[in-house]
Amino acid sequence: MPETKKISALTMESARNRDLSVLYVSTFPPRKCGIATFTQDLTNAIDDMFAPAIKSKIMAINPADLSRYTYPPKVLLQITQNKEEDYRNAAHDINQMKDVQLVNIQHEFGIFGGPRGSYLIPFLQELKKPAVINFHTVLPGPDEELHNVVCALSQAVIAITVMTDLSKKILIQDYGISTRKIRVIPHGIHSQSYTSSRQAKTALGFSDRVVFSTFGLLNPGKGIEYVIEALPAVKKNYPNFVYIYFGATHPTILQGEGEVYRNSLIDQVYRLGLFEHVRFYNRFLPLNELMRFLKATDVYISPGLDPNQAVSGTLSYALGTGRPVISTAFANARELITDDVGLLVDFRNSEAYTEAMLRLIEDEELRTQMGKNAYFRTRFMIWPNVALKCGNLFAEKAKSLADISESKILPKIKLDHMIRLTDNFGIVQFAKLSRPDRSFGYTLDDNARALTAMVLYYDKLKRPSKNSAAARQRKMLLKLINIYLNFIEFTLGPDISFLNYVKRNRKIDEELNQKINHEEANGRAIYALALTMTTGILPESIRERAMSLLEKRFKGDMSFQSPRAIALFIKALCLLLEKKLNLGEFNIGKTMAIHCDRLISLYNKSSSRDWQWFEEYFTYSNASLSESLIRAHQITKDERYLAIGKATLDFLILHCFIDDIYVPIGEEGWYYKYGKRNHYDQQPEDVRSMVNAMKTCYIVTRDKEYLRLMHRAFNWFLGDNTLNQVVYDRTTGGCYDGVGRNAINLNQGAESTVSYLLARLDFE
Repeated sequence: MPETKKISALTMESARNRDLSVLYVSTFPPRKCGIATFTQDLTNAIDDMFAPAIKSKIMAINPADLSRYTYPPKVLLQITQNKEEDYRNAAHDINQMKDVQLVNIQHEFGIFGGPRGSYLIPFLQELKKPAVINFHTVLPGPDEELHNVVCALSQAVIAITVMTDLSKKILIQDYGISTRKIRVIPHGIHSQSYTSSRQAKTALGFSDRVVFSTFGLLNPGKGIEYVIEALPAVKKNYPNFVYIYFGATHPTILQGEGEVYRNSLIDQVYRLGLFEHVRFYNRFLPLNELMRFLKATDVYISPGLDPNQAVSGTLSYALGTGRPVISTAFANARELITDDVGLLVDFRNSEAYTEAMLRLIEDEELRTQMGKNAYFRTRFMIWPNVALKCGNLFAEKAKSLADISESKILPKIKLDHMIRLTDNFGIVQFAKLSRPDRSFGYTLDDNARALTAMVLYYDKLKRPSKNSAAARQRKMLLKLINIYLNFIEFTLGPDISFLNYVKRNRKIDEELNQKINHEEANGRAIYALALTMTTGILPESIRERAMSLLEKRFKGDMSFQSPRAIALFIKALCLLLEKKLNLGEFNIGKTMAIHCDRLISLYNKSSSRDWQWFEEYFTYSNASLSESLIRAHQITKDERYLAIGKATLDFLILHCFIDDIYVPIGEEGWYYKYGKRNHYDQQPEDVRSMVNAMKTCYIVTRDKEYLRLMHRAFNWFLGDNTLNQVVYDRTTGGCYDGVGRNAINLNQGAESTVSYLLARLDFE
């Protein structure tokens, strides 16, 4: 093995066997509070990514002794906000908890007791665990008391997180806190597919209206009265609109003042004759309802009155749903809202609201484009990416969590997007975001990959069970297998080779097939058929169809020249040799030896002391070449195959693992022998081939470093990549099309989605 950076604090297996947890100090549902909802979303995202290796626990802050809530089991401790002794006692209790490796404080001044929340200071002084504090609010120009409290809290923790660059700047300039101690991690948003408002508006009964909305816990600081004051002028020019406010009154306001503010807004609505144009939903909405209202929104309005507001979760959610925004110019809005995603207005300026609303009502194209820009701009903020950043910070600051990146939980296999891309003819080639794009038709490449994945998954399910859900799943898999098998049969041409490109009208694309060599597509189809034919658990009728197609194809030209086609063909022949199957007069063993020798000949021609490879450049799916020779050794025991397969794989590892992160050769430009390494436009197909090669090499050599690197390569999908962003979409079950220079390609096409699934199946 070439030298790669190894994490030695814990092995992945031992990390999973130890009971490690991070304890969050915060409000928590069912308490109705924005910080509570944030902490619930954050811990859910971290648990989805890292549990059971790392577990989330909660110390919940209650407003009073009598306001105890029925909390979920993850809440270990409760303290009363205004009882200072509770803080010291809780710190003492936490010190005794061997599983707690780090404490994360979700800080907002209003939820902690003492002047400016100063009761947290004795808590941190007593605490013997490392602590990280997340400041939700950072106020500029502090008075002496505020300055002293924030500095004391900052000195008592090992790291600080804030959600905006402006907050970091204020901490440095106004509080004198070291820049090295501060990390910017954005407010999380829920991963949602981009949709227009049309369908959601219809469900709410607003199909013929332009919908403006605002949400959140209602309080006088929201500035809703200035929006309502702007509406008569909007109504005069464009009466076909509705303004919705959804959210309950803030519990603190409700307790102290009742519904005085809400009632004043309702009175204003009736006084201005707007009762048909304004709707209030006085409820604390669960996430699914919240998203339903946001998706029904055409333009979101954020009218907050505090110019120093550092973070707005409601604003982040609206932008993340892909909605253009009209907002006052508070601190967070100035950072998030540019001219291409929304409009900033002056505080308490109703005329400015009127002008902005009319502009976006009248220009549907502008508001649609702004919404799309907002959606694409905010993908780095989805909760899995935020969880990844937090997890990496925790691992950096607590030695016992050093292997957290090794311990990512594998997502459950989800076929939703693959099924969405598949019609009764085959799997379509491309997608626009998560919606199938049928305009470019189908390819043999993608349908052969899809057949391979579904056969492997069917085989992983093993023997039929009596469970009805499992039975339905097997039935669905067989349906998909038949669709992809039918497609492969459809592409068998008159020259007894498979054609790759099929138009959207389900006719062979003669022009494109003549222009582009489809050796590799043939190799991929042959491998998929060989796998289907040799998977004994499949129904006999399916295996016989695959065998019949292979027999037909083997009567055509079977002499491959493309290195990747050769590799796929070798793997297919290995399957047949392993099962001792014959295809008529065809000599499988001899043919495999010929093609293995072709790869070896390429290696001998191109390799040198400092370049152990089959070609004078790295392109795509490189590891498949090495893996095919290692697989051939597994069947034939020819040591030449193993020696060259392992040497080239080790050479590839040397160039593709940088600081223990897998960095595939980017398709923005190939890596030539004496050229410059390209890191951009990394593709899921390349990651899949590396994962598969690592698994094969581990099985043959039993060297556990290959197993470790197999996990590291797969974690590219889960955020361990050059952008530190997830590439697999847990919401849809699809995979993004690649990692670019500055952003993820958010389309979820067939090659990417099936490549992810093939890599994931290697762990079953």
